[in-house]
Amino acid sequence: MHSEESIQAVGAELGLLFRETDNELRFRQLAHRVNDLLINDFDRLIAILYRMDVSDIKLKTLLKNNPGEDAGRIIAELMIERQAQKIESRKQFTRRESDIDENEKW
Repeated sequence: MHSEESIQAVGAELGLLFRETDNELRFRQLAHRVNDLLINDFDRLIAILYRMDVSDIKLKTLLKNNPGEDAGRIIAELMIERQAQKIESRKQFTRRESDIDENEKW
């Protein structure tokens, strides 16, 4: 299941404000917004994916290997996955920072 923090962050990237608290409904909104961008503002979607550092190789592979699937759902899933990786990385970095002796910090 997707973390609320990751979904919220991706929603913010896509300009969405969620009223409901159900993550599945939020995910569907994300997928719908991605599909809307695919059709109406492809350049903006590409810019968002680039800014979020979503792997274009992984994206192309998933889309190619799942031709009958909803592209919006696939892309939203990758966006959430990437956001979760960034959140986890920040947590690990913060943990390492707190392990350094105060006298040894710059």
